[in-house]
Amino acid sequence: MSEAQHNLILIGGPGAGKGTQAERIVKRFGLPHISTGEMLRTAVAQGSEMGRAARRYLEAGALVPDEVVIGVVRDRLAEDDAREGFLLDGFPRTIEQAERLDAMLAEEGRRVTNVILIDVPADELIRRTAGRRSCSRCGKLYNVNFDPPRVEGVCDVCGGELVRRADDNEETMRNRLAVYERQTSPLIEYYATRGVLARASGGDRLPDEVFAQVEQILTGV
Repeated sequence: MSEAQHNLILIGGPGAGKGTQAERIVKRFGLPHISTGEMLRTAVAQGSEMGRAARRYLEAGALVPDEVVIGVVRDRLAEDDAREGFLLDGFPRTIEQAERLDAMLAEEGRRVTNVILIDVPADELIRRTAGRRSCSRCGKLYNVNFDPPRVEGVCDVCGGELVRRADDNEETMRNRLAVYERQTSPLIEYYATRGVLARASGGDRLPDEVFAQVEQILTGV
């Protein structure tokens, strides 16, 4: 594995700005951005063995089991664009998934090189959620409080209408934060003990300021 290779996992609470940072990381370091949702949708569309298995659960509105998700991850990380590094977002979510990821990478002489926690206080995450908008056409994310579009209500990329998700409210957000804490706290400790965890302080910082921290973590400069 090249010293310059980054096998990166991005974690952080809902609304922490992972998507915004992922865009910057992809552009700066040329890594494929691999999210759980993207992987499952692609696998289903391609009709792979794991994709066919995932389709059955998705069509039934059920959670896709670990075994299927991990199989989809294995297939995706074996593709050419991920051989020289990757950015995982939304996986792993549990210690078991993290252990399975470590094992599958080790089989190929690879390992997770960096886990970056976008660290934002809960109260700030709730405030951010209230300002979050997404493009109804292309899905690009914005926040009216700190990362607004150039024209209010209009996507910079495709001109689509910006909308607020129905579940972006305080009650739902507090529930999502509770789930995140239960799932992610053990992962933070897991990766910290392996010496690959670093924190990028969010809070009231602008996205470019957060990315400056991320870039320093990944380059050491």
